[in-house]
Amino acid sequence: MENLVTITPKAVDHIAKIFSENNSDSARGLRLGVIGGGCSGLSYKIDFGEKKDNDRILDFDNFSVFIDPKSSIYLRGVTLDYQDGLNGKGFVFTNPNASNTCGCGESFSV
Repeated sequence: MENLVTITPKAVDHIAKIFSENNSDSARGLRLGVIGGGCSGLSYKIDFGEKKDNDRILDFDNFSVFIDPKSSIYLRGVTLDYQDGLNGKGFVFTNPNASNTCGCGESFSV
């Protein structure tokens, strides 16, 4: 699959840790998506679930990432990172296609 979403090594390690701690079965994966809402119009969504028809799939050693076709339009070129610094802990999306983002970084518009 062409460079749809880049997931940093730190994010991959953290996702793999979550899967190993929760004994997730191989049919489940990490779902990345975009939903309407938030200050700027669109919000990122991270969830765990099973593959659905037409999902784009990114395979890693210990887990898979599922992206629905509609979300893939907005996620193309996005980088998912995991940060655990002084400013907080969690997954961070960097979207070069966003024309506007809110102050909290949770929503965007294109």
